[in-house]
Amino acid sequence: MLVPVLAALPVCACMAILGLPAFGHSYIVAFRTLFFVACLVWLIPLTLLQRAMWRREWSWLRMGLILLATTYAMAIVNALLGQRLGISLGMEKGYRWADLARGLDSCWLALIAFCAVHAVAAYYLSLQRVRLHLAQAQSAARDAELRALRLQVNPHFLFNSLNAISALVSAQSNREANRMLACLSDFLRATLAHDGRHEHSLADELALLDAYLAVEKARLGERLRLTMKAGPDLLDSVVPYLMLQPLVENAIRHGIAPLSAPGRLDILVERAGARLLIDVQNDGQQRTHAGSGIGLANVRERLRHLYGEGQEVDAGWSIDGRFRVRILLPLRSQEAAA
Repeated sequence: MLVPVLAALPVCACMAILGLPAFGHSYIVAFRTLFFVACLVWLIPLTLLQRAMWRREWSWLRMGLILLATTYAMAIVNALLGQRLGISLGMEKGYRWADLARGLDSCWLALIAFCAVHAVAAYYLSLQRVRLHLAQAQSAARDAELRALRLQVNPHFLFNSLNAISALVSAQSNREANRMLACLSDFLRATLAHDGRHEHSLADELALLDAYLAVEKARLGERLRLTMKAGPDLLDSVVPYLMLQPLVENAIRHGIAPLSAPGRLDILVERAGARLLIDVQNDGQQRTHAGSGIGLANVRERLRHLYGEGQEVDAGWSIDGRFRVRILLPLRSQEAAA
């Protein structure tokens, strides 16, 4: 709380030095030194008094009246000290009580100015601290919600995968079930090795997606036809952790898996000006509700928390009868994000 005092000190110093009543040109330095030192001394009780009233949360009117009366009394004492100095220097023969309250404007205004600037500076610092705490609280809440959304992905995927493995075991497709269990183990091992960040490189995201697609290929075999394209200059770009997996899971579970014929899944990542474009398209039947489940909703929420208005998500059926999810993100490298 030293900053408000330092902010108010120059105002008090200037007014105390420049606005003093003139007792005589020959001793002006002595009088100005006296009043300047006196004003500095008065700042200590004034500061303590103001902060005591703030802690008690008194009204501004009550505090203002008390400070006006207190600073006026201090100015009277200063005038008395000035007369005493004049007597000591032989300029006066005695105290002039009738003139004691005259010429107080400079000292009184200096003390009032100190109180005002001190209050404004203290209020500003307090407001900044409140804003900082609010920003920290909002950041913590956002981080917690992002973690909750991210952790929602794995149980959802794991539940679906175990159901698929159970179906393979029931159909006595033991080789496919074992292969799918091995792929699932690899994918879960990769996700558990993640360090908890909300974002990572596109290269890491595609590696996780590869591990997941191995699970689906073990289940669907030739029924899943996949193309995935990403420019090598974009592999260092920052994307949300496990963003593609729920989109691809939706595309396969709700679009391709119900088809009797093989289905195609196309994933494209490219530069779109100053943004990163992620395009996921899949075959499917329009009577299904592809993209309306947890996966797409989860991705939308995470992107909204991470990028606000800087992101776009568009999902729906295209004219060619394919379901398409189109995402635009700020294009940033890992170095720039760090």
